[in-house]
Amino acid sequence: MFDYKQLTIDHSRPGLWTITFSNPPINMFVPSTIVELGALIADLEADPTVKVVMFQTANPEFFIAHLDVSKAAERPEVLGLWRDFVLHLWSTPVVSIAKIRGRTRGIGNEFVLACDMRFASRQSALFGNPEVGVGLVPGGGALEWLPRLVGRSRALEIVLSGDDFDADIAQLYGWVNRTLDDQDLDSFVDALVRRLASFDRETLAAAKAQINRFGTPSATELQSSIDLFFPLLALPGAQARRAKIRGIGYGVRSDFEFNFGRRLPALGEPEHDGACPQID
Repeated sequence: MFDYKQLTIDHSRPGLWTITFSNPPINMFVPSTIVELGALIADLEADPTVKVVMFQTANPEFFIAHLDVSKAAERPEVLGLWRDFVLHLWSTPVVSIAKIRGRTRGIGNEFVLACDMRFASRQSALFGNPEVGVGLVPGGGALEWLPRLVGRSRALEIVLSGDDFDADIAQLYGWVNRTLDDQDLDSFVDALVRRLASFDRETLAAAKAQINRFGTPSATELQSSIDLFFPLLALPGAQARRAKIRGIGYGVRSDFEFNFGRRLPALGEPEHDGACPQID
């Protein structure tokens, strides 16, 4: 099996793999994260006994913060690897479930959207795609999944505002299956995965494949958003916005990362005397 650094895999329970993601301090997605996920899919598909895979976080404040864009720009091929992972995740005969606590933005949101089901802590889960606020567009599937799940107008609200949305709004919009009080989340998801794991793998796979006929993005659709990502990153506006976030806590446990969506409008304000926008 692959030598995982950021993913801890527990397959001690028959039919179930539990995957815990940990990349301190705030669970950033970096190129090696995507490589590990590709290896995970290969390992899952090589195990004919697994029926359900459940994803969770080791950090209750951040499920997945977002993509480290600078590191991804050094390895642009990783978005192609990401596309392949997503396509395999929803086509594999294994049922995928995300148990979400903490902030889930950018590629983190796109990760949970690619899962078959999503359940979120009412108290701690927070969702968003902040890319527009830093001069980009979502390149990992949000533009394909959100209109299918929440409808065109709500997808526009989510993507164009770049704002954060709490778990109750996410449930109302159909973004997640349901929210639960944090104290009830583990027991609910555990009961569900145990129930699914008690059924026949072939039947689960057949039902999933039939449902996948409706509302599943194609590889071409996903690639069209990937093709927009790096050209937009090179534009002067995106470069100017990214320059402003480098010194205000981007990628570390900071007020900016805790409140990414709320802080985005300040990145568009004009600077005075060369100073960075006031974020605090």
